[in-house]
Amino acid sequence: MSDSIIVIPCYNEAARLDTRAFREFCDSADVRLLFVDDGSTDDTRQVIEALRQLCPEGVSLMPLSRNAGKAEAVRLGLIAACAEHPAYVGFWDADLATPLNEILAFRCLLETRPEIEMIFGSRVKLLGRYVERRPVRHYLGRAFATAAAAVLGIGVYDTQCGAKMFRVTPGFVERLNEPFVGGWIFDVEMIAREIQARRARSLAPVSTVIYEYPLMQWRDVAGSKIRARDWLRVGFDLGRIWLRYVAGAPRGPGQR
Repeated sequence: MSDSIIVIPCYNEAARLDTRAFREFCDSADVRLLFVDDGSTDDTRQVIEALRQLCPEGVSLMPLSRNAGKAEAVRLGLIAACAEHPAYVGFWDADLATPLNEILAFRCLLETRPEIEMIFGSRVKLLGRYVERRPVRHYLGRAFATAAAAVLGIGVYDTQCGAKMFRVTPGFVERLNEPFVGGWIFDVEMIAREIQARRARSLAPVSTVIYEYPLMQWRDVAGSKIRARDWLRVGFDLGRIWLRYVAGAPRGPGQR
């Protein structure tokens, strides 16, 4: 059994799934991929099933009977992954905006840095790295990241990159029990839950257990499921997260 399981949430991805890339990764890496079909209405499930038959040791399929949204698909997938007791779990965008080989870099960090519990891919355009992002999405993303950092009270640069990996601990599993309230920004809520839990138990601040990893490659892939009206909800959802997890709590060391 692999010590790492990565959840791949999918909704109507039949035309975009790069099955060759997934197969080549499974053939070369000791990482299991758990595809969560979020009630797709196209041939996504059949495409994943064909891939599973080609890579039975490296690919699993978890079909949902109805479309529950990315946040719930990821949460249910992570719960199922954790139930198999791997050392690490994570989730990855199905469009492979972040190449699969970055999973190995994430795992290496978790293996060599025992104090780190969460690795977040960060889309930072540095020399020697290849980050291709449309200007409008980049500036919207920077505005959102600034707001999210203010709500959370920590200097996180990029909460929304769809490449994340976690050390499986009892606390991490416990914090998956409840559905997310934040919709598309459930990533922010994952951090907020961690902050709340650590304050309640006088543990080290969350800023000391999250590592933001500047990705070597990232590219905008056409066909995003996020619609304009989803962006209109962002402020409301940030407010809900702040009220539920942050408001009224004392700020600890490492938090602004």
